[in-house]
Amino acid sequence: MAIPVAGFEAERFAHDGAERDVYVRGDGPGVVVMHEVPGITPQVARFARRVADEGFTVFMPQLFGTPNKPLGAVYGMQSMARCCIGREWATLGSRRSSPITDWLRALCRYAHGRCGGPGVGAIGMCMTGNFALALMVDEAVMAPVLSQPSLPLGVTPAARAGLHLTDDALAVVKERAAAGCPVLAMRFTHDPLVPAARFERLRRELGDAFEGIEIDSGPGNPHGIPRLAHSVVTTHLVDRDGHPTQAALHRVLGFFHERLRPEA
Repeated sequence: MAIPVAGFEAERFAHDGAERDVYVRGDGPGVVVMHEVPGITPQVARFARRVADEGFTVFMPQLFGTPNKPLGAVYGMQSMARCCIGREWATLGSRRSSPITDWLRALCRYAHGRCGGPGVGAIGMCMTGNFALALMVDEAVMAPVLSQPSLPLGVTPAARAGLHLTDDALAVVKERAAAGCPVLAMRFTHDPLVPAARFERLRRELGDAFEGIEIDSGPGNPHGIPRLAHSVVTTHLVDRDGHPTQAALHRVLGFFHERLRPEA
């Protein structure tokens, strides 16, 4: 039985023999929220509720971890370790997508069929951050957002600039971007898990279709953002007027409106 998450209805979604809990809330066009490490923390659930309250139907699959369990150092390391050894994740693949993205693409198609509209939004965070690119291969995904995309892991130049995407998938992503499907991405400038080279590569590959938000987390930054800040719209969000993380949150919501509810 699914662990309840306040404000959401738990459903089961199955594809190709794999079945998972999906937490659903709201009305309107669909948005798939892919949580970060270590799981559906209270901060992730808060963000998902915010998206739903903007007039969207949120589909938040439980990919790992325990819903509602707060972020902690040990819990985070345990979840990261499980992802690193799990066959569904392929965390070191610079030119390979995680196998779990096939299941997530099916969820996006289901969300679009259920909710209608021009398509669905998809936001990934941390270990799932680059998944929105892999999901873009499916035309149902119209609003891909990459929040602190951390895969592939590694310190080589190829890994630091890697997109965790096969060459064939990248070709489709570039075609869709050129045809008018933009990509939004966010990172803190000194986040060791999200190198600047990755955003530079996205700009080269996608051109004007790429919108990158890079928030200063260097020493002496004007907002006192910690050097190791990582989670832009969840753990390290400061929901206060004038703060760059609040501006990033508002841009994500605005992006979903522009792409999924253009009539509004």
